[in-house]
Amino acid sequence: MKSYIVIGLGRFGNEVARKLYEQGCEVLAMDVRSDLVQQVANSVTHAVVGDGQDKEVLRSLGARNFDCAIVAIGENLAASVLTTMNLKELGVAHVVCKAFDETHRRVLEKLGADRVLIPEQEIASRLSRSLACTNVLDYIELSKDYGIIEVPAPDNWSGKTLVELHVRAKLGVNIIAIRRAGKVSVAPGADFRMEQGDILVAVGDNKALRAVQKL
Repeated sequence: MKSYIVIGLGRFGNEVARKLYEQGCEVLAMDVRSDLVQQVANSVTHAVVGDGQDKEVLRSLGARNFDCAIVAIGENLAASVLTTMNLKELGVAHVVCKAFDETHRRVLEKLGADRVLIPEQEIASRLSRSLACTNVLDYIELSKDYGIIEVPAPDNWSGKTLVELHVRAKLGVNIIAIRRAGKVSVAPGADFRMEQGDILVAVGDNKALRAVQKL
């Protein structure tokens, strides 16, 4: 079972803590506001009132023993930065931070945050891609150059196996899953035979994914 400490229980932190717990993870949720702690108390493993800016508080909670720390503090730049710095100094294996703009992102990255995200920016990116490309059902950005795309399989793929289609060689993407009639086949083998109406889930660089969109 993976363990997470979520620091900052605004709308974003609250939702992340709840969803992780629903996925069967151990979750310690923390905020300086007792009312926010009470709101999530029954939906996580443990919920405590505490300040991530205090390294001794984090140490006493055993922060370094968690698989991942999520700093979901809102627009308080000082609190976000100091909390991230404390977690890194305590040796937390993986630190994920929420940022509110690019300057905030750069500061957190300089401190060694393993991943920094701007939720509004990521949502806007996914929405714009899905609206601009009518055949794209979903897009997940993995990095600046790589992503995962979900698109309907071309009709002329029907009846052919993945090895016959030479997907990786011709398009430069890997098919990691195929959805069919509500069921998902994860890591389909080379002999997987396509049917009309199948949905492809492919991973690759952005150039290759653009080629997939044009199929």
